[in-house]
Amino acid sequence: MMLLTLVILPLIGGFLACWSQRVHQDAPKWIAAICTLVTLAFLISIKLASNIEDLELWLVDEPRAWISRLNITAHLAMDGLSFVLLLLTLLMGLVGLSSAWSEINQHRGFFYGNYLWTLAGIIGVFLAMDLLLFFVFWEVMLVPMYFLIAIWGNENRRYAALKFFLFTQAGGLLMLLSIIALTVIHYQQTGILSFDYQVLVQSPIQSELAKWICLGFIIAFIVKLPAFPFHTWLPDAHTQAPTPASIILAAVLLKTGGYGLLRFVLPLFPESAQFWAPLMMALAGVSIIYGTIMAFSQTDLKRLVAYSSVSHMGFVLLGCFSFNFYALQGAVMQMLAHGLSTSALFMLVGLIQHRFHTRDLNHLGGLWHTLPKLSAMGLFFGVASLGMPGMGNFIAELLVLLGTFKQAPIFAIVASSGLILAAVYSLRMIQKSFFGMNLKLETSLSDEKSSDNSSRDGIDNSSADLGAKHHSDAHTRYVTDLSVKEGLTLMLMCLGLIVMGLHPQPIFTLVNSSLMEILSLIQSPLQPESPLFEVQL
Repeated sequence: MMLLTLVILPLIGGFLACWSQRVHQDAPKWIAAICTLVTLAFLISIKLASNIEDLELWLVDEPRAWISRLNITAHLAMDGLSFVLLLLTLLMGLVGLSSAWSEINQHRGFFYGNYLWTLAGIIGVFLAMDLLLFFVFWEVMLVPMYFLIAIWGNENRRYAALKFFLFTQAGGLLMLLSIIALTVIHYQQTGILSFDYQVLVQSPIQSELAKWICLGFIIAFIVKLPAFPFHTWLPDAHTQAPTPASIILAAVLLKTGGYGLLRFVLPLFPESAQFWAPLMMALAGVSIIYGTIMAFSQTDLKRLVAYSSVSHMGFVLLGCFSFNFYALQGAVMQMLAHGLSTSALFMLVGLIQHRFHTRDLNHLGGLWHTLPKLSAMGLFFGVASLGMPGMGNFIAELLVLLGTFKQAPIFAIVASSGLILAAVYSLRMIQKSFFGMNLKLETSLSDEKSSDNSSRDGIDNSSADLGAKHHSDAHTRYVTDLSVKEGLTLMLMCLGLIVMGLHPQPIFTLVNSSLMEILSLIQSPLQPESPLFEVQL
């Protein structure tokens, strides 16, 4: 019942948030914050009360009958991998609420209701052990996210929301067909009808169709990851989504794709996963390079950060299909570090847009002189995103590259070139945003000077004077730096990245048992000493 409570709390909180708007317009956000904090506290209490050794796999295991006739269960379970992703979900949920606190002013009850329902769906995805229950939660988290983008997004929000929904629904349909095919073939082989992960994993299916069923799962998960060429929904969704939705989308929703690969694809299809590994690693390399090139070519800050996510999540895909313990550790660490760094960047972009009403790099510059605190945070997270040593991102990418090099050196070399390109677009973003001269301000001051000269020549430019002076004042007087709430939120995220970079062992201790179990379930496990692919360099 404990794990079910983790799902029920945000579900009930969402309904209370919707209803509470009738009482007071600020009530929904307080209910959302309290509900998220209570759920986080309950999650931590479950972990503390588990009282098991670190080497044991499941912290909590709660199987329940659901649809007995088809042997479908409401089976929820939590191991170390699930725990760290649930912790990320709720912490980033609080970050998103911090961003929404002053940004969302319309239909607050419905917004915070959908926000909490999205968190509930994501929590269910990380806990579900029955494949049909997993599919239900997979679909549940998409619907409220669609509303968050379509109602509270920017000018092309409906197009972006529909594109997001169609891509993810197509992947979900493919996964459902794969689940049914997997269960039917397993029943034919064993005589046991079950959708339960712990039952299916004990006897992987032996069929020519296994490779194609595995591919169906893979495509469904890499659409959400996303990886090239299934990534095209992501830049539009991020660009049009409100900042809180962008934070949840980048920090947590994308991680469900990586989690699905680790939890279901590798253990359920050990031979088929090895068959598709070269193709998946090639797509990972393309995603890393393509994402960095596209990020460099962007002038919209949000699209730049969105394309950088395609590149960073390519390391997750690469780590998953390297079949190496260190690479799997790096993939998990990349999910966590990317969740912190990218959500912080989206929060900063939202703060810049709120103050200057633009995200165009060509219209920004010199923010360090006007907003030194915000710029310092932007510099920190920009440098962290490019993989600076001492940050969690560096540890993650290093482990992925080391593990991949042991198995497939050429893919590691291709992926490592993405680190160089990441430095290029990150430093370009930092330079054009925080340093140099603000082009809008420079233009307004130039117009003001020209109007002064014209007035000396007897030309009446009073309206131009007024417009230029107002625009100049707007940039120099009324733009405020980070508030206490915003600064505290970003500082805590800084601390998290530093801790992951300098002392990652507690995270590895939590997830090592799960990762060793995944590797042990792969038939004829590959040792790090023997390359997975024979490649002539």
